[in-house]
Amino acid sequence: MKTIPLVAGAALGVVLAAPANAQELTSVGITLGSLGNPFFVQVAKGAEAKAKELGGDGVQVTAVSADYDLNKQYSQIDNFIASGVELILLNAADPEAIEPAVARAQAAGVVVVAVDVSAAGADATVQTDNVEAGRLACQYIVDALPDGGNMAIMNGPPVSAVIDRVNGCKEAIEAAGNIEIVSDNQNGKGSREGGLEVMIGLLTAFPDLQAVFSINDPQSIGADLAAKQLGVTDLIITSVDGAPDIENALQSDTLIEASAAQDPYRMAQMAVEVGLGIMQGNPPEETTVLIPAELITRDNVGDYSGWTAE
Repeated sequence: MKTIPLVAGAALGVVLAAPANAQELTSVGITLGSLGNPFFVQVAKGAEAKAKELGGDGVQVTAVSADYDLNKQYSQIDNFIASGVELILLNAADPEAIEPAVARAQAAGVVVVAVDVSAAGADATVQTDNVEAGRLACQYIVDALPDGGNMAIMNGPPVSAVIDRVNGCKEAIEAAGNIEIVSDNQNGKGSREGGLEVMIGLLTAFPDLQAVFSINDPQSIGADLAAKQLGVTDLIITSVDGAPDIENALQSDTLIEASAAQDPYRMAQMAVEVGLGIMQGNPPEETTVLIPAELITRDNVGDYSGWTAE
């Protein structure tokens, strides 16, 4: 579906080139934003599949939900260390404050690879180019509103992926020069319920709203439900993820018109490969591996192959 950057290809190659006496992978710990989000479920599945492919069916893979709670994630990482994992895939609840936990893991000989969002001190990071994703989704709004108008950015948990998406969106909007962002600080919490709640507030405060960029698909689905509840029919909603629910939304009667797609399953597989390469003394050429985003719209959703899955 999407091209793999050269640095990612290099990461794949280093695993294959590992020496015969290199460290083996027997146990992986994964701590994620929320396993209530289908995106993170696919991250867990992709990581487990790749870990067992590279290390055998006996590899132990444990995935837990941090629920965007930093203290909870601290405890999860400490539990991983105590259980003797060799690799941790980390979707950081806070990209800076997580650093002491990352350092504890590394001091215990554990490789830490950040997934989807950055984490201070991590050995490597594998993520979508989130700035590009936000830019693509909001350029769609720019193109759909040639005469300008009012829009809102429905923000989310303060992690690097969300921050980057918002920054990319603002780049596209500022370049256009004729669209006003009337709100950008409401947190939809990355969930459908949060999106619905925030959208009701936005439409109540700004009845002339013409477009909304939401930082992920669950929030966008919630936003669409809120608009329907309030009888709003003339509104553009765009987001990031390219999830199966959005494929359905783009082919049915919703206000959602585009989503910048990423591939969580493939991202996680790449993260495991990068992590094993580091374990075996073959780190990637660049510590951050960026995967391109792809804009999915009502016009091209029929050609979209969707998220990679088992």
